[in-house]
Amino acid sequence: MNTTATQPDSQYDTLIDSQTWAFIERTNEWYPPNTIDFSMQRQREIYNAMCREFHTGYPTGVSATDDTIQTDDYNIPVRRYTAAKKIDTASIVYFHGGGFVVGGLDSHDDVCAEVCAVTGLNVTAVDYRLAPEHLHPAAFNDCFDTVIHEYHRVKTPLILCGDSAGGNLAAAVSHTLRDSELRIAIAGQVLIYPALGGDTTKGSYKTHANAPLLNARDVAFYSTIRTGYKDYSNQVQLAPLTDNNFKDLPATVAFSAECDPLADDAEHYVAAIQAASGEARWVNEAGLVHGYLRARHSVNRARESFERICDALSEMAGGISRA
Repeated sequence: MNTTATQPDSQYDTLIDSQTWAFIERTNEWYPPNTIDFSMQRQREIYNAMCREFHTGYPTGVSATDDTIQTDDYNIPVRRYTAAKKIDTASIVYFHGGGFVVGGLDSHDDVCAEVCAVTGLNVTAVDYRLAPEHLHPAAFNDCFDTVIHEYHRVKTPLILCGDSAGGNLAAAVSHTLRDSELRIAIAGQVLIYPALGGDTTKGSYKTHANAPLLNARDVAFYSTIRTGYKDYSNQVQLAPLTDNNFKDLPATVAFSAECDPLADDAEHYVAAIQAASGEARWVNEAGLVHGYLRARHSVNRARESFERICDALSEMAGGISRA
């Protein structure tokens, strides 16, 4: 495997502002571009250290408790966040990013706490099983089981939310629930720079193949390690964009970073839902890069996007639901 990191294209000199470049440089100091060449244990050590570096603490009034959801396959760790001024019309289930191989309850801890504080909604974060120790569909199964459990626990509609790999899992759960006989009320889904199984031979996968923080080589690594190099072509639980039915899905808002190989996935997913007469909106965040949630306190564009994400979640809690 090539151990030399691909250098970003010169197009980013104009697309990306100085604040975002500072965030990219700080991220690369903690999470070098060639991290995928290290052992999985070392990758997780590096990623966890980076997440600790960017952790901003909890907003005032937010508390969290850890719990475990027992299933036949696995006891799923979860973390539940509650705001002092709570809104009970819906609850959020959050699936973290990390390429299906890194991340957990601590990696997105402050993000979930801030979402809880801004929206007033309860948030449940899911510590799903990671590859390569646990291949597909283990992560999907954990997320699906958590959604079922949380719906029966809270007895209010759920909003599914996730970034990157977590966006994939949120959409996969939505599609599977729609096709099941389970009567689970989903108020909506908010997908943040999601990886949805788009065509890697064209579009943003080529235009932004050498983007900072996530490039085409990274995408290929994460997609193959998740399956153990097995072919799951056209399986919706792996790649929601391959579904042939986009009707009757929850109200959807999908956010993409302009400078990201995955940008087209969000756009194409929203277009497919709209073509099926569904409610969906695509927001392409200009000049931002994959992983920009960690820049929400240092980059104005990321801060504004985080506000839009929270607004979308709050709007869905205001009465949009599918039972």
